[in-house]
Amino acid sequence: MRYQYCDMHCDTLTAEGALQATPERHKQGGCYLQCFAAFLFRPDGSLYRRALALFDKFDGWCKDYGLNRVRQYSDLKEGVVNGILTVEEGGAIDGDLAKLDEFCERGVRMMTLTWNFPNRLGYPNLPDYAGRPAGTREREKGLTEFGKSVVERMKELHMIVDVSHGSDKLVYDVAAAMGETPFVASHSNAASVLDVPRNLTDDEIRLIAKSGGVVGLNFCADFLSQDKSREGLRAAALAHAKAIINAGGEDVLALGSDFDGIPENAFLRSPADVPTLLSDFERAFGSRVTEKIAKDNFLRVFKAVCG
Repeated sequence: MRYQYCDMHCDTLTAEGALQATPERHKQGGCYLQCFAAFLFRPDGSLYRRALALFDKFDGWCKDYGLNRVRQYSDLKEGVVNGILTVEEGGAIDGDLAKLDEFCERGVRMMTLTWNFPNRLGYPNLPDYAGRPAGTREREKGLTEFGKSVVERMKELHMIVDVSHGSDKLVYDVAAAMGETPFVASHSNAASVLDVPRNLTDDEIRLIAKSGGVVGLNFCADFLSQDKSREGLRAAALAHAKAIINAGGEDVLALGSDFDGIPENAFLRSPADVPTLLSDFERAFGSRVTEKIAKDNFLRVFKAVCG
């Protein structure tokens, strides 16, 4: 069976040189919807100004490549690649809620609160800042008071809150703030399969599922397996999918490739390879659950928050 799919995260807007995700490969793979992140990876200048430049770039891509720009659920169209603008690194709002409002006006519909370093919103779970031993999880530091106000404002603006990269405490803080409003981890895997700080614990997956949110399976080899061979990564992708479903149920799993933000994965090199992954899922879970993973679970969240 041929599936259309939604991809909750790629860094293609920020990438330079040869791209993993191209319009041709999106069509080859059956991509129905792609979230394009304005990925702001280092505080080496004004993240806010860099974000605005990437928003302009996205506007140009929608015209040049025929992307259907989506701001709300009713904007979705068949027969084209639908595109949603997102932000990776909440520090881009420069500690100013008015800039968050501006991002929403520009069409941003999801924002990752942190990347790999602390910002005014909260703390990450990778040890890329002073005082953290390598390989340890950040369990104690979560959202700041300003971060809590950002989450509340995102709820009001109907923007999806993304906890990928966030510390364990940040995930719990977001869950407490969101209540029954869905939140997501757009590109994260299962720590029960590979215990690295970047992957989610079963309890965190359950918190996301309880909110009605989803976890987008990340294709980054370093977060999938120590075996970087094609078949090793293929087996690992299925293992993480099973673990996420076992922890949170069949409504919690989606896709979040991280294309153009990761080294080439020998199994999942580009969107053109996604049908092979979905075929593996079909054999493991059946067509109904695979349809949920590929497309329906994320669309349910998008409709609930941004509809």
